[in-house]
Amino acid sequence: MNDIAISVEGLGKRYRIGHQRDPYGRLTESLWGALRAPIDLARRRPRETSEWIWALRDVSFELRQGDVVGVIGRNGAGKSTLLKVLSRITDPSAGSATLRGRVGTLLEVGTGFHQELTGRENVFMSGAVLGMRRAEINRKFDEIVEFAGIEKFLDTPVKRYSSGMQVRLGFAVAAHLETEILLVDEVLAVGDADFQKKCLGKMSEIGHAGRTIMFVSHSMPAVLRLCGRAVLLDHGGIVTAGATNEVVRSYLESDLGRTGERRWESGLDAPGDSVARLRSIRVAPTEGGSAEQIDIRDPIDIEVEYWSDAPGGHHPSVGLHFYNDDGVCLFASHDFNDLEARTRSRDRGVVRSTCRIPGNFLAEGRVVVTVSVATFNPLVNHAVERDAIAFQIVDRSQGDAVRGVYANEWPGVVRPMLEWNVDFLPPTSAEEAEAPSRALSAQLPS
Repeated sequence: MNDIAISVEGLGKRYRIGHQRDPYGRLTESLWGALRAPIDLARRRPRETSEWIWALRDVSFELRQGDVVGVIGRNGAGKSTLLKVLSRITDPSAGSATLRGRVGTLLEVGTGFHQELTGRENVFMSGAVLGMRRAEINRKFDEIVEFAGIEKFLDTPVKRYSSGMQVRLGFAVAAHLETEILLVDEVLAVGDADFQKKCLGKMSEIGHAGRTIMFVSHSMPAVLRLCGRAVLLDHGGIVTAGATNEVVRSYLESDLGRTGERRWESGLDAPGDSVARLRSIRVAPTEGGSAEQIDIRDPIDIEVEYWSDAPGGHHPSVGLHFYNDDGVCLFASHDFNDLEARTRSRDRGVVRSTCRIPGNFLAEGRVVVTVSVATFNPLVNHAVERDAIAFQIVDRSQGDAVRGVYANEWPGVVRPMLEWNVDFLPPTSAEEAEAPSRALSAQLPS
């Protein structure tokens, strides 16, 4: 038991959500409602009702010292709630969780920072909260500042920092102060691509140093790269846990990880910021049929819509990264390849970008797509949805696809049908024309 870092037994968390009846309607409905339900006439507030929902329910597991565990699942599965309970940000409604050692957390932008204090002051405050002495913090201070890259703003109040700057400082503090347990939620998507790589490299280094990490992510490649074990959550409960590759494959092959379309009805819960916010993502086979199982010969449209509130000089670009089940990036593409759209002036409103993938290009198997909306020079990701959609490419070996009638394994992460030209050249001499027949007769017994 001495090597158990996190012990969770029957953990549950429930929330009370309220419902408010629509105050607008026909006059008869309002009069009938006034007779049936009490209304505060002075404030004109309709009667409110409420119900309880379980964000986590009966969750139990143990993590040993040095374990690096990924927590995966679709939106609303309970991943972030689990980390909030473990980090003592919110109390459990049932069960218990025991953590042995100092805990560093990076759950949301600005978590643990006092917005009125400077970056320098917040570094020392965070260390003090962890029980570290000032001398210990001083030893790590220069590394933290260098990693975060905020030297010029070190004595500026954190409330003046951008979300990306706060994430950089938050991760640097959590990763460099000497905690035994590190809890990291999917906040790295806020940073730019270079900083994300830097963070993943640091987390790999921390894991090899024997510290315990719980990493919530929608990025299957990141989970496969960093984590030896994984936990799959759905509806607040554990579906499966075990070796990372097995859990990820189970997730991607199940209904939990399978969707040919994602849609956000309002901008309140959609990924994004003031420049761009995702509205919908969908797979559209040009020949019709299922959006989740596509014949290898058929072209596919990947359609992305986003709300844009950045007219003028801002020209956001949609990027698509395609992965297979093993987390290998097959290829990436951006809509800035449409030169006309790149230079066209834009107004506020909805932008739709559609990427056409030709038939006989992707290899058979499962394809998972990560979607981003970014501006460049410098690179800023305004909206990111990892593993947003997924679909299956099927090669039925009917003779007119890449593999023809060959039925065995076909290697490669893509399967393009390239242009070939086969010529039958006439012999240049009588001796050359007779060469094949002479070679054949030489092999026959006399």
